[in-house]
Amino acid sequence: MNAQTGPSARPAAGGRQATTSLGGSLRGSLRGSPGLLGRDPELLALKEFLREAAAHGATRVVCGEAGAGKSTLLEATVHAATATGMRVLRCAGIRGATSPDLSGLLQIVWPVLAAPRRSSPASEPLDALERVLVDGAPAPGGRAWLPFAVLEVLVSVSRAGQPLLVAVDDWDALDEPSREVLTFVARRTGGHPLALLMTARPHRLPPAPLAGLPALPLDPLPPAESALLLASRRPGLDAHTVRELLATAAGHPLALLELPVPSEDSLPALPASSDRLAAALAPGAARLPQETRDLLLVAALHPTGELPLLLSAASRIGGAAPDFTALEPAEHAGLVAVDDGMRLRFSHPATAGAVVHGTEPRRSRAAHAALAEVLAPGSVPMLWHRSQAVQGYDAELAGRLEAVQGQALEQCEPPLAVRLLRRAAELHPAPADRGRCALRAAQLAEVLGLDRMARTMAHRALRERLGPLGTLCAETLTRTGRGDGRPPADPASWPVPSGAAEQENALELARITAASVAGDDERAEALLAFLDGMPERADDPRLLHAMATVGSVRRAATVLAGVSAVRHLADMPVRDLERLGEAALQAGDPLRALDLFRQAERRHRFHGLAGELPPVLLRLGLAHLARGEWGQGEHAFRRCAALAEGVYDQDHHAAAARLLEDLVRALRTGGTVRPGAAGDLVAARRSMRSIDAVLAVGRAWALVECGRSGAALPALSALLTSPRTRAVALFALVPFAEAAEAENASGEALATLDRLEAELGGECPAVVAHRFTVARAVLADDQDAQTLFEQAFTEDLSRQPFLEAPLRLAQGRWLRRRRQFADSRATLRQAAAGFTMLGAEARAPRIVEELRASGERTDGGAPGAPGEDAARALLTARELRIAELAGHGLSNREIGEQLGLAPRTIGAYLYRIFPRLGVTGRAQLAEVLRDRHSR
Repeated sequence: MNAQTGPSARPAAGGRQATTSLGGSLRGSLRGSPGLLGRDPELLALKEFLREAAAHGATRVVCGEAGAGKSTLLEATVHAATATGMRVLRCAGIRGATSPDLSGLLQIVWPVLAAPRRSSPASEPLDALERVLVDGAPAPGGRAWLPFAVLEVLVSVSRAGQPLLVAVDDWDALDEPSREVLTFVARRTGGHPLALLMTARPHRLPPAPLAGLPALPLDPLPPAESALLLASRRPGLDAHTVRELLATAAGHPLALLELPVPSEDSLPALPASSDRLAAALAPGAARLPQETRDLLLVAALHPTGELPLLLSAASRIGGAAPDFTALEPAEHAGLVAVDDGMRLRFSHPATAGAVVHGTEPRRSRAAHAALAEVLAPGSVPMLWHRSQAVQGYDAELAGRLEAVQGQALEQCEPPLAVRLLRRAAELHPAPADRGRCALRAAQLAEVLGLDRMARTMAHRALRERLGPLGTLCAETLTRTGRGDGRPPADPASWPVPSGAAEQENALELARITAASVAGDDERAEALLAFLDGMPERADDPRLLHAMATVGSVRRAATVLAGVSAVRHLADMPVRDLERLGEAALQAGDPLRALDLFRQAERRHRFHGLAGELPPVLLRLGLAHLARGEWGQGEHAFRRCAALAEGVYDQDHHAAAARLLEDLVRALRTGGTVRPGAAGDLVAARRSMRSIDAVLAVGRAWALVECGRSGAALPALSALLTSPRTRAVALFALVPFAEAAEAENASGEALATLDRLEAELGGECPAVVAHRFTVARAVLADDQDAQTLFEQAFTEDLSRQPFLEAPLRLAQGRWLRRRRQFADSRATLRQAAAGFTMLGAEARAPRIVEELRASGERTDGGAPGAPGEDAARALLTARELRIAELAGHGLSNREIGEQLGLAPRTIGAYLYRIFPRLGVTGRAQLAEVLRDRHSR
């Protein structure tokens, strides 16, 4: 029996119990409780419930799946109620057992019945209730008497000086008579200082007795709170394990606490669960028919299979041939459902492990073998299931697993590729083969951030026969994620690779160590020399990425030539696409990087891998930023932040995106770049090693955009001089030239350009050479200007508006100084159109001043500019519509959404429209093209 919970507090002065601290007590009792993370809305609702009940009575039903935290919330509410002087009576149902009738009611009222009392007319209702509940006597007034008697007792207790809380845990597990009486009381608490709080599991059709009662549903925990709960209750888990647990638990508190850490050592593979979790999520699974359990087993092992295939596999386990009716018991139990695509969906991701928990290894191997028989021969899933069904060595199967891991990579399933290689290492009988597969699994695991797996497989590889470079690579991988501060082996001491296997190990070793040696000039030079010694692998994405990481300036032309030489991008693993994009961006070709990152983004979206998008979007935005496309860069950073915000282990991408979004906004509008929080910068460095250099160059570039060339020039000069920031600062060569020209420092700037070009030498790629050419034209004096402008315009600048726009601006100024005003106005309008397409809003006022100095009319039209009707005749119907929308103030993205076009396409239209109409900004469009509907 339950005893009364809590002290018997004395009533406050005036006969009323003090309840003013109820809400504060509730919050205080829960502060720091890890089991209640993410339940702030529910706690607030329960605080209001207690306050309402103490004033005039209330009822609440807390509904949630098993393990959702109902009992924890109930206990917290009980604790808060007793802390404020409320009396508490309680009971709890017992699942999986048949309770005696009225046992639930007896738990509630026993503390009242057991209290000493004098025999009097007032005690007669209690005496009668005790005879019925304790002695089993018949109710004096028949069945209808009991609910009223219990209500009367509870009301009298609530009016005895203390408000009363009746707490009922697992109402749906109580005996039926107790449920009926409590439901009767629940509808009649009003007008009394009586609170009735009950917890129950939801059903597909709500039980009739609870219909209409105020309910408090418990939804899954949000991702951020789920991660906090794991960190507080299960510290020390690596990032990949946390991600897997978060995905499987899907916000379920009990699953977060009970799910075992996934282990690759258990054979055959089976979804993980625990006794407690299986009892909560699949309590009746063991009592299901055998054919139903076989069907659930193959569904848990192959969750993407359609129902006919699963039925065929299940028939091969026990010999019987189950049909669709075998699924009905599981559906009635709420374990699974069939979607429109004839696929089985478990009621919760953790239910798959719960229903097969405790399955014997022999039956699991039989299920894997059955799936291997019905899946497509030679496919990755078929070979995987076959590998789980065999015991001992199998060289033939190991070789096939090793061969198909590349298919898994092409299909954007690198974790599956790691598992295939790990299993191949276990199946190979030869030590050399085991070492090769184990090392390759460790290398892939390191790429994916599976630090524990990478260390495990590296240690396993070191137990086998490896070559010199393979041994170096494995030793490096044993320190993955440890942060022990030990530098990697000096590339100068690496042996020359001999054979294909050692070349693979050399490329992986270079990929792993490139970032750590990038700041050490001597080691970086040694690594570049080592990579130069493998000309036959010159187009390998790992080699190009490592070379760009340690020598983005010294090997720029070599890297870009290698990137251009890569073929068959459609068949390439997405990680290699990303490596090529980063290499192209670091080497100075943002246009090529844009194409590669867009392909990677499409690949991730096609495979539904939204979690892989933030770093790709971040680098996509960087490529736009390097091209001066402010609007598109800002949009990419905003998408990155939206995807990464609040997602476990993505906070560093969100922090970098926020900093870069602020930077782009300042570049576009000419505002001040906010410094950002120190924590954001620390987190952003995990996402981008070059974030400090990018922010520094961006701040200086923003000064040029807003016309503060005096402050911009020394900043850009220092950034171009420093080896640490030069690779990023080379993207700002033209803004550097503009600042120098504005400050009459063209001579010093030209000397800086000469020195930079000499340092680059033959490694200066064409895309960077174009920037030097444009920068020299911007800096040219009147005597050499025409030649340099002609030279600059011989380059194809059609896909480089970030170079063409400032070049035309400089030419327009030069033409004005030569008093060629008509040509100057036409060129300046082209420059204005280019900057508008790029989203460089801060440039507009200064270009308008240049146009006025060239004789432009202040009303927005130059002498001879077309009138309204003539202007409309110059445009096609689509151009006219775009011009009108732009004149009304819509952005390129908003126009594109209305017309079904990309923002870049809208920018290209405006680039052609502006000079045709003789305008330099969107506001002037409204004057040249008056709204036809207003006439």
